[in-house]
Amino acid sequence: MRVVSVPDGLAGERVDTAMARMFGFSRNRCAELISQGLVVLDGDTAAKSARVDAGAMLEVTIPEEADPLAIRPEVVEGVGIIHDDDDVVVVDKPVGVAVHPSPGWTGPTLVGHLRAAGFTIATSGASERQGIVQRLDVGTSGVMVVCKSERAYSVLKNAFRDREVEKTYHALVQGHPDPLEGTIDAPIGRHRGADWRFTVREDGKPSVTHYATLEAHRFASLLEVHLETGRTHQIRVHMSALRHPCVADLTYGADPTLAARVGLERQWLHAVRLGFAHPDDGRWVTYDSPYPTDLERALDVVRGSA
Repeated sequence: MRVVSVPDGLAGERVDTAMARMFGFSRNRCAELISQGLVVLDGDTAAKSARVDAGAMLEVTIPEEADPLAIRPEVVEGVGIIHDDDDVVVVDKPVGVAVHPSPGWTGPTLVGHLRAAGFTIATSGASERQGIVQRLDVGTSGVMVVCKSERAYSVLKNAFRDREVEKTYHALVQGHPDPLEGTIDAPIGRHRGADWRFTVREDGKPSVTHYATLEAHRFASLLEVHLETGRTHQIRVHMSALRHPCVADLTYGADPTLAARVGLERQWLHAVRLGFAHPDDGRWVTYDSPYPTDLERALDVVRGSA
């Protein structure tokens, strides 16, 4: 709380104007504090339209604002531990969980779960994503690795950068891609009209996706996808560009009627396999994640379509 006496030069001003002058706040910030009942003028809660007198006592409570990048330890239901050793922890990330904190995200995070569960993670990297060498979207489930040792972080960060990691996804997409097996080599950048979306654009970052059809059904096809690069939303953007968006991926043009039919509220996309040279001794290791219940159920609906 800050308590000040109104100087003579501000006598007769509105309280929000006086606050802005004395504290260096914006008028909007002053109005917010007044509307929240955090401003007291001569013992009474101030109204925005109140005028101040010289010598009046102004008490302002300034709440501490939460750091949007602070890690909040919280055990998250559904996070699976596939493998754990001195260097890495391999996890099965459920849908609805972000990998690390970010502005605008208030839900659970994987790093918050690991901290609450007692895992010690490497300190390399930005504070909110220490130990993180890869990410999965909030709406994408599956296997991923987090580094526990500094050596592991260095080795795996380079491995991901140099495309020496095997990243395999399964995606259920609308229709039937033609050809049934192929490579999409199209740069990806932020969408000019919506900063939270991405799109294929000439000035984007190089992005390469390989796909092969595993199953073809009446309304949709199950694909196995391998990534050379790891752009945000890469598979979703590339499949949408082919006019075969992931089933239920409404952000990238999926049919909402089909999404409702299969009972999904997120894109049908799952990281099924991750392979890399272990940072301790270089041996090749592979970890798998089965389909979660919602994706399995949706696939069964598609398989059963006449």
